[in-house]
Amino acid sequence: MEILPAIDLRNGKCVRLRQGDYSRETIFGDDPVAMAKRWEDAGGQRLHLVDLDGAKAGAPENIDVIRNILKAVEIPCQLGGGIRSEETVQTMLEEIGLDRVIIGTQALKQPEWFKEIVKKYPNRVCLGLDARDSMVATEGWLDVSKTSALELAKEYVGLPLAAVIYTNIANDGMMQGIDDVTLNDFVLLAEMGLKVIASGGVTTIEDIKKLNDIALEHPNLIGVITGRAIYEGTISLEEAIHLTK
Repeated sequence: MEILPAIDLRNGKCVRLRQGDYSRETIFGDDPVAMAKRWEDAGGQRLHLVDLDGAKAGAPENIDVIRNILKAVEIPCQLGGGIRSEETVQTMLEEIGLDRVIIGTQALKQPEWFKEIVKKYPNRVCLGLDARDSMVATEGWLDVSKTSALELAKEYVGLPLAAVIYTNIANDGMMQGIDDVTLNDFVLLAEMGLKVIASGGVTTIEDIKKLNDIALEHPNLIGVITGRAIYEGTISLEEAIHLTK
């Protein structure tokens, strides 16, 4: 199970939000490139980048910062936030050099388009499943749909997805741990045959242990994203990586 440090970008800075709320922002650094290097040096296996401005605008906004991060680190990087057209997917993967892109909003709104993109870029597109009360949220989490996250995921079983990144928004950035319902959702997704990356609420090494125990039984749980916890020091990235190895 990979540990993916999260770098959330807003106005060129490294920030974290609470529950995806843009008005509840903490700035953790003015230099996201230095932060990316820090997490690589600490043993991070892959970086999870989020363009928060892009999620709102509908297209990536922090492209210069993303380019600079990719130049500075050797580990693979994935990006979510505003990936809503084939042109953007192509630019991000082929020109900018990202390893993977994450698509959420368009997977809900245009499922057939999403399936074609996944087939065109096998194992390089992640489904971003952001949920509140197990219902899918879109548009940078500003809207909550009437679609069940697990029902949406079922539509994409059998496609060459890189992973499903499942985030419980209620937990995200709140430093309260992962709840049992969300842990069970990870298991259900893994049992569908989907590769799963857990996200939202990872607060202590105990959360990492719980996820690692699930991953040992369900190898389709391939990763966990951690953000605020490694910035605030409630999880040591080195310890988490050592535990999962």
